[in-house]
Amino acid sequence: MGRGSAPGTVDTDVQGIAAVHWNPVRRDADGTARSVDNFGDLIGPLVVAGMLDRLAVTTSAAVRRRLLSVGSVLHFAREGDVVWGSGINGKEKVASSSLPPIDVRAVRGPATRRRLRAQGIDVPPVFGDPALLLPLFMPDLVEIARAEPTRDVTIIPNFHDVEPAGEDSRVIDPRRPIAEVLRAIAGSRLIVGSSLHGVVVAEAFGRPARVVRSRSEHYLKYFDYYAGTGRYDVQFAADVSEAIALGGVERGTYDLKGLQDAFPIDLWTGGDPSTPLSGSVPQETDDRIAAGEKFAEGQMGSGTTG
Repeated sequence: MGRGSAPGTVDTDVQGIAAVHWNPVRRDADGTARSVDNFGDLIGPLVVAGMLDRLAVTTSAAVRRRLLSVGSVLHFAREGDVVWGSGINGKEKVASSSLPPIDVRAVRGPATRRRLRAQGIDVPPVFGDPALLLPLFMPDLVEIARAEPTRDVTIIPNFHDVEPAGEDSRVIDPRRPIAEVLRAIAGSRLIVGSSLHGVVVAEAFGRPARVVRSRSEHYLKYFDYYAGTGRYDVQFAADVSEAIALGGVERGTYDLKGLQDAFPIDLWTGGDPSTPLSGSVPQETDDRIAAGEKFAEGQMGSGTTG
């Protein structure tokens, strides 16, 4: 694992391919430099390695390439990069600036697809955050999720929204060890908060979840994920109390087969790319996507923290 070429990124080697993810170094209050280790940003390399294991790929890639998967990391893309499930970061000016030529196999949702196609980039209508595939590789968490919850409500804020430690035992800091955070999610009756991957992982394991409006994050990534599962008008809660009262969002349409089929196994095997022409999530018009975005923006806005 090594620092990526763009500030804040890390290239994790997965059998010869660089799995690009975001993990900046920040200074603690005492001045010590540490990686943020936000759990959602660490999921990408885990899923890529899990897919290779599931597909029994044991060879290393003959040509080193970069693969962008989990996260709003498309603004870090370089020419020739492969994209599988990544999304646009609404706080970056990707929509108004040109991305280099990239090889897109799947994206997080239709808002990302619409922006990339506006730049002339070919994007198949295959949607989904690869974190939705975690149950395929983590049977221990599947067992936890099938059992009676050991926690009632778990609150997972975006790491920008984390407040100084208090007395609320329901709060899980997303910078805790990833295994600890995943176990807490799988074992909870309800997950609420501004951590997108708190919601994605909860839904992956069949636990209900609700987004709480973030003070710092852009609405786009939340809308993009929900729209990629066929949900265009999800209500974000104003606070934790409202999230608990609303309960989990109705489950979406998850195109897990399309997402798996779009996995770029050819990077390791040297074969031809095999991307499905379309996924199973119902397609919407650009007008419907724009209307959904406007509804989401009206609830949350564009964020303030970088």
